[in-house]
Amino acid sequence: MSIMWKYLDKRAAVIRALKDYSSMKFIIDNTDREIKEVQDQAVSVASPSLSGMPKTHNPQAVEDRIIRALDEIDVLKERYRQAVEYMDWFQPAWDFLTDDERYVLETFYTDEDTGTGAVYVLCDQYNIERSSAYNKKNRALDKLVVQLYGRG
Repeated sequence: MSIMWKYLDKRAAVIRALKDYSSMKFIIDNTDREIKEVQDQAVSVASPSLSGMPKTHNPQAVEDRIIRALDEIDVLKERYRQAVEYMDWFQPAWDFLTDDERYVLETFYTDEDTGTGAVYVLCDQYNIERSSAYNKKNRALDKLVVQLYGRG
């Protein structure tokens, strides 16, 4: 094992990964549709702009639009590749957690109720005190850290 793992703040890295989870799922679910929309816009006829301003003629306007579309498609495909790589790394560890552990972590880190609000949600949900809610969150987070990075 490399010495750098000793100095990596694994808990903070897992929290950041948790916060990215819904974004990565969205990217994977919607990239094909976004690429299709960009392709459709690239080959469609441009509508005139009725701004009242004088126009200049650009003989390469169509080519410029196609090049911009190809560049945008490349960006979308790279974003998709990164999301798939993330999910291949994160999803097995996430699936290893119990439903309760996933709920606790989602409540703390991915919902709008962060911090104190999340604690009160968990206190009401499980009929526990605040310290027990924090302990529950810490145990779930520690379990996810071990699944993603191992012990050490």
